[in-house]
Amino acid sequence: MATTTLDPAAPAYRSRSTLYEWLTTTDHKKIGIMYLINSFIFFVAGGILALVVRTELAQPGLQVVSEEFYNQAFTMHASFMLFLFIIPILAGFGNYVVPLQIGAPDMAFPRINALSLWLLPLGGLLMGSGFLVSGGAAASGWTEYPPLSGGTYSGTGTDLWIMGLTLIGTSSILGAINFLVTIFKMRAPGVTLFRMGILTWTVLVTSVLVLMATPVLTSALIMLFIDRNYGGHFFDPNNGGNAVLYQNIFWFYSHPAVYIMVLPAMGIISEVLPVFSRKPLFGYKAFVFATVGIGALGFSVWAHHMFTTGAVFLPFFSLMTFLIAVPTGVKMFNWIATMWRGQLMFATPLLFAIGFLTLFLIGGLNGAFSAAVPVDFALHDTYWVVAHLHYVLFGGSVFGVFAGVYYWFPKMTGRMLGEGLGKVHFVLMFIGFNLTFFPMHQLGLAGMPRRIADYAATSGWSELNLVATIGGFVIAISMLPFFWNVLVSLRSGKIAGDDPWEANTLEWATSSPPPPYNFDHLPEVRSERPVFDARHGRTAAH
Repeated sequence: MATTTLDPAAPAYRSRSTLYEWLTTTDHKKIGIMYLINSFIFFVAGGILALVVRTELAQPGLQVVSEEFYNQAFTMHASFMLFLFIIPILAGFGNYVVPLQIGAPDMAFPRINALSLWLLPLGGLLMGSGFLVSGGAAASGWTEYPPLSGGTYSGTGTDLWIMGLTLIGTSSILGAINFLVTIFKMRAPGVTLFRMGILTWTVLVTSVLVLMATPVLTSALIMLFIDRNYGGHFFDPNNGGNAVLYQNIFWFYSHPAVYIMVLPAMGIISEVLPVFSRKPLFGYKAFVFATVGIGALGFSVWAHHMFTTGAVFLPFFSLMTFLIAVPTGVKMFNWIATMWRGQLMFATPLLFAIGFLTLFLIGGLNGAFSAAVPVDFALHDTYWVVAHLHYVLFGGSVFGVFAGVYYWFPKMTGRMLGEGLGKVHFVLMFIGFNLTFFPMHQLGLAGMPRRIADYAATSGWSELNLVATIGGFVIAISMLPFFWNVLVSLRSGKIAGDDPWEANTLEWATSSPPPPYNFDHLPEVRSERPVFDARHGRTAAH
């Protein structure tokens, strides 16, 4: 019988049905992969805006864009990178890996999980559409402080930014509820809390942070929208409002958000290091308690962003900022001890993990300087802060993301990424990152304020800005071997097998990629390393 377009065997039908299946899926694995794809699209968009910023700053004078567009570019660069890349891509790893790590067939609420995904591109398109309206996109910085966001830069783009971020926050809240219910109610037999993978623990604590902090940010955004459009005066000092109130509300979310952006990356690193060191994670329970400690202390440090306002109690927030470094230090020593005398296998995931350790350490140390009130008064709103932010969130979170991509790509696709291209990617990205952001420490010490489009030729900042711009383009170039590696490996990469790394946790106990129902059977879980135990025939509880 002749084949028609309605025949399920026909290529056109298969193509349509496959696309339809992905767009309508509630499978946590496909949703996790789509989180990653969506996040990388906004990563590219944010990266292009970063290159616009760096190109403008390479030399004194306005060479490339106007001051108005420059303000839009750095605002939307930060907004895309923070709200549409780092937070969602780590949620994507959580979506894919957490149900597998706890032996669950799916997330607790699959349809809400799909809704969480599709709110993200909608929110991102709303934000980005500001470039198409009169007045341009949001331009008051990613913090959108009033009165700037209510007066000087009061175009429609800021309203679109507020609405887009509200949708993104709603996505985060729904995702957090889903993670919490999944982790607490859907663990397989034997998977107690202290036998879960560290990534699952970090997603658990992150979800608590999201659930407690994101509604607070949403309230600030709604009040700002009312101020801008309906005559409200929440943040208008001329009519009885208080602009510092916005800062308190915003940072009550946004400092825990730093840990929302970095804790899952710490979880990824904690999965990678034991596997490629051929040792168990040193101090598993200490690591768990340190993660919980960071989550608890994360709500007590928000006002260190506001030292120079004169509206906060400086000694308390300085002390708490120093204190939160303690559990992070515990993790750093645990990671180093995990590698110490291990049989290190220098595959690409381990290289990115080591890159995370070195760069995040610098980010932690330069942040500790700013915890000292007199130092913060000198460095506030300079390029020192830009260096600190990027060493934590790029040197930390983004290097952690790439460690996770190289580590779980075989599980997601059944194929290995090329090691040669992976190492080229790492070397270029590591060099480009340090070329870009390390000079910013000196620029900050030399007094260069952030968020400026131009500077005097006599300032002495030209050479360091040129170096930083060259580094920015090296980072961009480093992405080319990565994306090529992904494309080539998807088509013709080496077949991975179920457990190519000889890993530890339950996601490696099923096929690569896993079936829709995740597991044909589960190994007996008697420790936090059930696949390792099964491989070595261990049955005794640890």
